[in-house]
Order: sequence, then C-alpha cells, then structure tokens
Amino acid sequence: MKKYHCTALLLLLICGSCTTKREIFFADPTIFEEDGTYYLTGTKNREPLGFAVLQSRDLRYWKSPSADTLHMILRRGDHTYGSQGFWAPQILRQNGQYYLTHTANEQTVLTQSDALLGPYRQQDVRPIDDSEKNIDSYLFRDEDGTFYLYHVRFDRGNYLWVAEFDLTTGRIKPETLRKCFAQTEPWEATPNFPSDPILEGPTVLLMRGKYYLFYSANHFRNIDYAVGYATADSPYGPWEKHPGSPIIYRSIVGENGSGHGDVFTGPDEQLYYVYHVHNSAEQVSPRRTRIIPLQLEWNEQKGIYDISVELDGRIVPLEVIRK
Repeated sequence: MKKYHCTALLLLLICGSCTTKREIFFADPTIFEEDGTYYLTGTKNREPLGFAVLQSRDLRYWKSPSADTLHMILRRGDHTYGSQGFWAPQILRQNGQYYLTHTANEQTVLTQSDALLGPYRQQDVRPIDDSEKNIDSYLFRDEDGTFYLYHVRFDRGNYLWVAEFDLTTGRIKPETLRKCFAQTEPWEATPNFPSDPILEGPTVLLMRGKYYLFYSANHFRNIDYAVGYATADSPYGPWEKHPGSPIIYRSIVGENGSGHGDVFTGPDEQLYYVYHVHNSAEQVSPRRTRIIPLQLEWNEQKGIYDISVELDGRIVPLEVIRK
C-alpha cells in the first residue's frame, strides 16, 4: 500500500510538470516589447470576446503571463465600447500610461490602463470617431510628439486614411483627415477572391527622415492577401509605393493569406514583422501567427531602404501549455 501511494505521488508530480506546445492562432497580430519581454496579442474571434495576451523572451515559445490559461487584457462589456468584432489591437506606451487601440463594432476604439497587462478600459465609453465606420487603427508618434491615427475608412472599398490625433481627448482632428492612396498595383487586386478594393492593416515607421507605411491588400480570404509598403517625406504623404512590393506574399513565404501584422524590434535591434496566414491551403480560419525578420538595404540613389524578408529566420511561434 505504501509503495502504491509513492508511485501515485510520483506520477502526480510528473504530470503536474508536463507541458505541451501548440501553434498560436492570433490574426491581425501585434507584438509589444518591454524590458526584454515580448507581448503578443491579436484577433481571436471566440469567447470570451476581447483580447488575450501571451509573453515570451525568445519570440519562439510563448505562455500566459499569469496563472490564467487565457489572460485577457480587455473584455467585452468591461467599461469599453463594442459588443462584437474585436479586431486588430495595438499597444502604445506614453508618459507611464498604456494605450490599446483596436476595432469593435467596425469602429476604432482607444482604451487605457496603468499596467501593460491591463485591464484596458474607458472612462467615456465610445469610439474614437463615430461619424462613419472606420477600422484597423495604428497610432504613430512623430519626432515632434505629434500623434497620427492611421486607419481604414469605407468608400466602396477599404482605404487607408490618416489624421492628427489628440491622445488626451481620444479624438482625431477632422480637418486633418487625408486619404493615403488608392488601389493602383496589380498585386493589390488579384482575381482569386473578387472584392471591392481593400487596403488595410497599417504600420508606420520613421527611418532616416523617411516615413514607411506597411499595409496589406486584397480581401483577407484571398490566397493572395499580402504585405507591401510605401514611403513619404511627411506623415500625410504623398506616398510612393515601393516597386519591390509585396514583400510578404504566398510565393515568398510559402503560405496563403499572409498579411495584416505589425513591425517590432526584436533582439539585437533586428526588425521583425508579425503577421497571420490562412489555416491551410483549403481553409482560412482560424488563422495562424507567423514572425519573420526584415532585411533593410540602403538605396543611396533613392534615399530609402529597400525592404525584404529573411526566410531562414522565419518563426512559427508556439504556445507552451501546462497540462
């Protein structure tokens, strides 16, 4: 009997320390870094509605930052706008506060927290601009401290717009609204999934005096969903699309529906792009999360970086689950 109890205890201890690994299924993903730890969140489209977060030190293995299997940084109905369609989050830190922009009910929303891991809430529960539908927000802070909200507005299609943004009031300045550009390139409109023009998923960087706008084109269900970029001398443009686009595309990365992510800085100041791909060649959802290094080569003649991806460094991030 004593031997039996010892064996049972040993098995309990072993099982208690068992872990398993599984792929991560965040669409429209973003990664925020602080003190050498990376925090990943994105669209999950399942209950509980809102946004969950995972953390990692090496970009490959991810876990919940708390004892909760699903650590929610924002929950539907918890002092925040929206009842459905929680998409495309982005985390920003400013003056000791953390801000989360995202889409809900096809409106852009700004929430706030004293802590990186939330909860993110609103004092005044409302969207940023309820004058019309707008989605896929990205807050960019320029060198002079001015904020700009890049986002998508609907007009017989999805188009990228920019406006100056007041972080204190949580409002855009409507008089500054400008459309970034139209659908002009063949790769932005392929026939594999016919749709109105779609340009979405913006990320903006400032490097050596030039503004870089990364964006995705085509319907997300299209196998040709892909990422390209444009450059400008001003946050408002005019934007010049890079002839090397798309830089992330199914023929390059080997998976369908590759797009809508975010740029972040990883170890050794390496730039990465985190994005999603289709679940398989036959199925779109749930979409899988991917990370890939960006290669920057200075083009002296044009005064910009030519950007491509480093396939050998591509990462399939895995969530570590304790059984």
